Amino acid sequence: MNYSKYITLFFLIFSLQSCSDFLEQEPGTKTSIDELLQNKQGVLTALTGLYTELEANVRGERFAIYADLQGGNIKFTPTASGTNKGQIVPAGNLAQLYSFDDLAQTSNFQSFYDGSYDIINQANLILEYTPALKDATEEEKKQIMAEAMTIRAYAHFLVAIVYSQDYKFTADASHLGIVYNTKSIKRGIQYPARETAATTYGLIIADLKEAIPNYSNLVLKGPEYSYFSRYSAKALLARVYLQKNDWTNAYETANDVITNSGVKLVPKENYLTEWAKTDLPVSEILLEFSIPKDSEGTVGASMASYFGYTSATNFGKYVASNDIANLYENSDLRKQLFLTQPLSTLVNGVLSPVNYNFTKKFQNNAGYVAFRLSEMYLIRAEAALETSKADIAMADINTIRARANTTLLTSTVNLKENILLERRKELCFEGHLFFDLIRNHKNISRNDGCISTSCGMTYPSSKFVLPIPTFNTNANPNLKQNESY
Repeated sequence: MNYSKYITLFFLIFSLQSCSDFLEQEPGTKTSIDELLQNKQGVLTALTGLYTELEANVRGERFAIYADLQGGNIKFTPTASGTNKGQIVPAGNLAQLYSFDDLAQTSNFQSFYDGSYDIINQANLILEYTPALKDATEEEKKQIMAEAMTIRAYAHFLVAIVYSQDYKFTADASHLGIVYNTKSIKRGIQYPARETAATTYGLIIADLKEAIPNYSNLVLKGPEYSYFSRYSAKALLARVYLQKNDWTNAYETANDVITNSGVKLVPKENYLTEWAKTDLPVSEILLEFSIPKDSEGTVGASMASYFGYTSATNFGKYVASNDIANLYENSDLRKQLFLTQPLSTLVNGVLSPVNYNFTKKFQNNAGYVAFRLSEMYLIRAEAALETSKADIAMADINTIRARANTTLLTSTVNLKENILLERRKELCFEGHLFFDLIRNHKNISRNDGCISTSCGMTYPSSKFVLPIPTFNTNANPNLKQNESY
């Protein structure tokens, strides 16, 4: 394969010129890896390209809406015009997985799977070439490698939660995890087998623990919140510990971010206006990848393309289900983050105006929210409860509830359920619900707006993970397919 010698420029070019400019270049233009990554500028170009591809993979429609759609926070809007006006059908690129019936041969998620391992390969290339740079300081090299290693861990983690059953699926996490790549394809084509879930999480954690001490100063141009830093890497580590049910480390890591990151919760009086800002994330953001823009500053894509509302004939595919919208008290500020609009919908064969709740979190030029401080409070609360610190857990939940102007808890009875409920309300449309349900061995129950052939699913189920695309299992004889696929 030519990949052992060359790498196409498409994943690097965005730091130098717009996508439209690149498309005008001579077809098939390639650059030698050795040539590109021989100096600091080339490596920084590669790192910029790595972030570009990572942003596209997580903000892409498939992954960005997956957890909320499968968990029941999201339903579909009616067709806006044409002969099918008013009809409600699943998005074509998600129809299979929406019914918990994705197919290995034509997987809705193949681009996500392939994109994730492409990102991992690119991160490994940067990790392999950076130590030999002669025009970068040791501090710069450490920072570059810390970011690349964190991205490698993040990409593996996302693949793990989509393609491997939750960590406690087996008592010792001996069930199948994922392939964990620590070498680029340039070092030779390999055919690795999947690790166990226990080993997978151990490798993710090891990468993060190696990366975090090496963070220093930003080496890329642009807003700091767009790139991994010491504390956004720790936020990722806290999430990994949560998913693993490693409560002691989840508590300590989330507490570290809350206490030492310098980021503060958005105050109550600013909560609604912060989400309404154009181009900028909420102030409590730990990591939000910058959205793509061309050379004239025009936005290429954003979360608004899925959730946005412009007019009665111009709106996104996804709105809040009543399953989530009805959870909020009337006094809850977060209830005001729904934009209610009537849309023409076929009801018993007649077009009728029906109200739909669009989320205001992702209007205008909204980016993909990777990590924000509210999640750290919710992780600390859950971990505190699981380590016999119920008073701290209740205090953290009440911090979030007080900010939302909703009733405070006065008892630790049913505190676990209240924590999960608060996670659903606070983090809705940010990609958590389905994974929260599965790691807590909960059943799936989708009611309002569910047009799936499977609106409910009982834990455990082989359908709670997706099939590895057939192309990949055919290419790698050691890559074992998930059960039932």
